[in-house]
Order: sequence, then structure tokens, then C-alpha cells
Amino acid sequence: MRLGDKQNFMIDNPKRYTITAALPYTNGPIHIGHLAGVYVPSDIYARYLRLQGKDVAFICGSDEHGVAISMKAKKEGITPQEVIDKYDGIIRKSFEDFGISFDNYSRTSSKIHHETASAFFRKLYENGDFIEETNEQLYDAKADQFLADRFVVGTCPKCGNEEAYGDQCEKCGSTLNATDLINPKSTITGETPVLKSTKHWFLPLDRYDDFLKEWILVGHKNDWKTNVLGQVKSWLDDGLKPRAVTRDLDWGIDVPVEGAEGKKLYVWFDAPIGYISSTKEWAAREGKDWEPYWKDADTKLVHFIGKDNIVFHCIIFPAMLKAEGSFILPDNVPANEFLNLEGNKLSTSKNWAVWLHEYLVDFPDKQDVLRYALTANAPETKDNDFTWKDFQARNNNELAAVYGNFINRVVVLTNKYYDGIVPQPNEFSEVDEQTLAELKAYPAVIASSIERYRFREAQGELMNVARLGNKYLADEEPWKMVKTDPERVKTQMYVALQIATALGILSEPFLPFTSNKLVSILQTESISWEKVSRTSELLKPGHQIGQAEILFAQIDDAEIQKQIDKLEATKTANKMENRTVEPQKETTTFEDFSKLDIRVGTILEAEKMPKANKLLVLKVDTGIDVRTIVSGIAEHFSPEEVVGKRVTVLVNLAPRALRGVESQGMILMTNNAEGNLVFVNPDADGVDNGALIS
Repeated sequence: MRLGDKQNFMIDNPKRYTITAALPYTNGPIHIGHLAGVYVPSDIYARYLRLQGKDVAFICGSDEHGVAISMKAKKEGITPQEVIDKYDGIIRKSFEDFGISFDNYSRTSSKIHHETASAFFRKLYENGDFIEETNEQLYDAKADQFLADRFVVGTCPKCGNEEAYGDQCEKCGSTLNATDLINPKSTITGETPVLKSTKHWFLPLDRYDDFLKEWILVGHKNDWKTNVLGQVKSWLDDGLKPRAVTRDLDWGIDVPVEGAEGKKLYVWFDAPIGYISSTKEWAAREGKDWEPYWKDADTKLVHFIGKDNIVFHCIIFPAMLKAEGSFILPDNVPANEFLNLEGNKLSTSKNWAVWLHEYLVDFPDKQDVLRYALTANAPETKDNDFTWKDFQARNNNELAAVYGNFINRVVVLTNKYYDGIVPQPNEFSEVDEQTLAELKAYPAVIASSIERYRFREAQGELMNVARLGNKYLADEEPWKMVKTDPERVKTQMYVALQIATALGILSEPFLPFTSNKLVSILQTESISWEKVSRTSELLKPGHQIGQAEILFAQIDDAEIQKQIDKLEATKTANKMENRTVEPQKETTTFEDFSKLDIRVGTILEAEKMPKANKLLVLKVDTGIDVRTIVSGIAEHFSPEEVVGKRVTVLVNLAPRALRGVESQGMILMTNNAEGNLVFVNPDADGVDNGALIS
């Protein structure tokens, strides 16, 4: 839909497709959450459209500006340029390794992007679309710089989280301004920042309130995901406010107007323009005109993103495009929710992730297994969880046992019976005709799911093609029939080979590496998606196929345990890194310490104190005597658990009456990394009750 056009909101028969995938920040590698949420779904969609013969521009690139880059550079002690060059290389390699088939992958640090973003800003500036304001922002006097949102931490005013950032509280999800924080601190110096006046330009989002409500909440209420509509409605209901498009930073694109020295375009403003500049770069290389892919009403524009980018792609970027006036709007923004890992939120900073470049070291040539497992468990409508056990089960019980098993049987039997030559079929039975008819229906079924962005459902239907083939072979049993009716077996194997060929074609969007292997095994030429629906003869009689090879090897328990152990090691390391240690108390003298009489003892009896939830009454053999000690451990231990425990006891503590019971000492306790109460135990053998600890 071109801005201002009075036409349908959805495009039914587009001439071309512009598909964008969220630009990854170049401040770290790519992990499975990125792959599941954005890049595999967008790749499935683009590959499918190409198989349909569509004109596709699949666009992405590295997002190389903003505070995240500056923070990484400071942390690693290198320049921002060194950061983006390092991670751009790692990210590109990961995308290539996993078959993400971008038509162009650019960089926002490129000359063409700087020129495109600057020109976009200038046009809006000259049209009077910005508000120029001088306001107060947080300033670190010691560092002598204004603080971008992520360089400020403090207490969230909404939930009390003491580690909220200046733009967002990651605990409650609230969007914040840095000046909203309680007790803000600079992450650069640790100093308390001050307020200082600075001039910036703002995009008045409130001007576009009616336009956004009409375009999204009315125009796309039936075809956009409910999670996307819900988040957009929430923002609109809260009331849109002007949003700064410039920032006081030392890294980014210069604001191209007078009086803006030392200021950069805010990354949220320049990053989505990266889609346009990347398209320009692609078009120049391919000898194409870029403008129809962004300005023609017959173009279908689709943004693939995660849910944390919904506001930028559904409210802010469309408002920018509306202000500019010549661009089309997205036909859909099929944002996914988040993928968790083994029950916990993926975290780059805590290394709680499965990194793509590390995955391929442990599972070489198993890109499609991960693509399959992530799609099967995709967070399309709600947050989902990736577990290594599920990954193993998907491979062993589905890819190997269903898909791989079917292909192996077909290829092995064809080579065994006919030296790898497709046999001439005889008369088709009713089962043969039903099977081939069902096969021809699958492309439309899978296509319908893909075109509604239901990739998990589409992949499930793909596996049903493999199940169709397995069932056909299991029911027909050509390995038995060959002994009694070899002519019938020719027809059976012909039918099975048509299913195998179709599977190779229909797999290409989901399992591109497997599809290539299968095409190589069957030695087929390029076959379109549509042809699978049109004909029952994808492999002609007399065609020579190759030898069988294992498509999916079983993954054993030891390989999976290794990954689980790696995550457990990460969890332990995080606990050690984040543990808090009580500060040292005031210095004491040896004479004061020597007054303490600490002995080894054993708990002989234990019972709960009546009407007291926290107290246990203990009988303790101190080696000196058996005495009563009241200890506040009842919420952590039952009486039965502590009887017989070896303990450390302060025996010369002055007696104290607790609820009428005189306590004659103190059991020494501490907390472990999980915050649970534990005994300070004398574990060495041969230590008797009454032994003095000094």
C-alpha cells in the first residue's frame, strides 16, 4: 500500500516482494534465539517464494551504530570500528553456514547507508516534520559527556528493580526515559550524573496517531498476528509522544544540519533506513532499479522481527515513511515471541545461549537439524523453550526415523532391484492413485501455511509427506512382493521415487542442506514448487539415481549430556560471578577472638518449638555436656533431617530465653550460592565432639 492510496490494505497478487530481517547488532555473535525468532522464518519465506518463481529481494545487514557498540568497545578496550569489524565477520559467517539466503547483507557503517540516512533526515527536516527542543539530559561530569540511555542504570520507578537501564526495565518491561530513574548512576564512571541542557530534534509521533490506528488496528486486524496487534494497541492507548531522533554520541551518523555539531542520528532512526540502503546496494550490484521494491504499490513488503522490535517496525518506522511520503508500508510484520533455553531466558551477557559458530564445532554438518528443531518449536504466538533433549528427539525420532528412513529405503531398494534406474510402472492400483493424488495436494497445503506465516505448521505438513512415503512402503512391502510379483514392485518403487523427489523440492525452504543432498542423490534437475502439484511424474522411467547416504545420523546421549554440562558450567560461573559477599567487619584483636569457645558437636534430638514456625529445639552433645540450643532453622530443615548432624557450636555464648526455653549456645550456619541455609560442618574424620576450634 503506497501512502495516501485508497486501496485494499493487503496485497493479493504482488509483482515483487521485499523481505527484511531485523538488522543484528554487531556487539556479539548470533545465537539460537535470533535464528528461531527472525532468520529461519524469513529464510523459509524467501526460499519458498523463489521456488514459486517470484521476484524477491531478501534484505538484511549489520546494525553498527548506537550505544551497544560503544559499550562493547569500552568493555573490550578497543575502538567501535574494531568491534563492528570483528562481529560483522562472525555474524556473516554464521548466516552463510546456516544457509540464510539473503540477496544482500550490508552494513550501516557503509557510505551508501550514511548517504541514505542523511538524505532521509534532511527531507523530513526541510519538510518541517521535526520538533526542535532544548531539554535537560543526564550528563557525566567526570567523563565529560552526555549519557546515552544504556550508559545509565538506576531504580525502576514502576517495579523497584535496582538495575533498570535508562531506556527500559528488563524486569517489568516498562519503557523509560533515563531521567525517570531513581538514584541514577553512570555505567562509565559510577558517578551520579547531573542534568544539563542540550538541543535535539524529535519526531512527533502523536501526529500519526489516527493514521496508525486506521492502518493497523482497522486495516490489518484480520491478517496480522494478535501479539503484534496487542502491543501496537497498547502503545496507541497509552498515547504517543514525540521521540528524539538525535543523540549526543561519539559513534554514529552525523546529524546533517547546522547547529548539530557533535550529535548523531539516534540508532532507532538510522537502523530501519538500513533496509533501504541495503536494497540500493543490492540493486546497484545486480543492475536493477531499487525504487520499485520500496515505492511501487504492487510490491509486498514484509518485516521479520522479534517482539522487542514491534514498536519500531509498526509505529516509528511507518511514521517516518508516512512523513517522507513516497514509500510503501509493510504488508505484514509477523513478529515472533522469545525463545528460552532450558527454562531460562537467553542472555548474551550471562553467556546463557547456544552460539551458532560453537554449535557447528560440536555438530558439524547438522545445520538442518537445528533449523528443523527451532522451527518445530518456534515461538510464533508465545515464548517457547529450547531443550537439548527435545533437539535430540526431533533428530532421532523424526528426521532420522521418518524422513531419513524413507529416503534410505527408496534409494537402497532402487539400486538393489534396478541398479539405480527408475523403473517403468505398470497399471496403478487404487492405493497408488490415492497416494499420488495426496502427494500433489501437499504443495498447496504447505504454501497456505507459509503464506500465513505459520512456519511450524508448514514444516509439520512437510514431515507428513515423509510419513506418506513411509506408510506407503510399510503397507505395500515391496521387499516381500519382489519374490512373488516383481512387476508390481516396479510400480511401487516408481511411486515411492515420486514421493522422494517431491520431498526434496518441498524441503528446500526448511532443510536446504538436506534438499541439496537429496537432489544430488536423485540426480534431479531444478523442479519448481508448482510442478509438484501439476504432475505425478517428477522422475521419469529410465532416469539414473545415485547411491544412498545417511541424511540424518542418530545423536547419542553422550553428545547431548556434553551440551547440558556446558550450560550447567555456565550457570555455576554466573552464580560465582554474581554472588554477593558480606563486607569485612571491623578489625578485632586476637584476645577478643580467643574469648570465643567454638566446639564440635552432634545433634542428638530435635523438635519444633510450639507456635513458632522458625525455631527448632535441639539437644546437642558438645563433648563438654549435652545442652539445649534453640536455632532458627525450622523453615529450612525438618527435625528428622538434623538429628545426627555434626555441627559447629559456640558454647560460651550467654544463655538466652526464647519462648520460655533457655538456649545455651549457637549453631554456626551460612548460606550457599542458591541462598539456602547450610551447616558449617567439621567434615574431617577423627574429629570428636568437644574438639576446640581455634
